[in-house]
Amino acid sequence: METAFFSASAINLLVNLAYSIMALLVGVYGLLWVDARLLKQIDLQEELKNGNMAVSLFASSILFFVAIVIAFGFRG
Repeated sequence: METAFFSASAINLLVNLAYSIMALLVGVYGLLWVDARLLKQIDLQEELKNGNMAVSLFASSILFFVAIVIAFGFRG
C-alpha cells in the first residue's frame, strides 16, 4: 500500500511540475509577445535597463499573474 501511495504522489508531483513549467513558459512568452506586438514603440528591456519603475511594475504584474496560476495548479 505504501508503494502505491508514493507512486501516486510522485505522478501527481510530476504532473503539477510539468503544468507549472508550461505555465511559466507561457507567461514569459506572453510578456515578450505583449512587448513585441502591443508595445511597438516601447522596448521593455531597454526601459528596465534605464530604471523605469512603471515598466517594471507592468512586467512584474504579468509574472505575478503567472505565479497565481502556478499556485492554483499546485492546489490541484
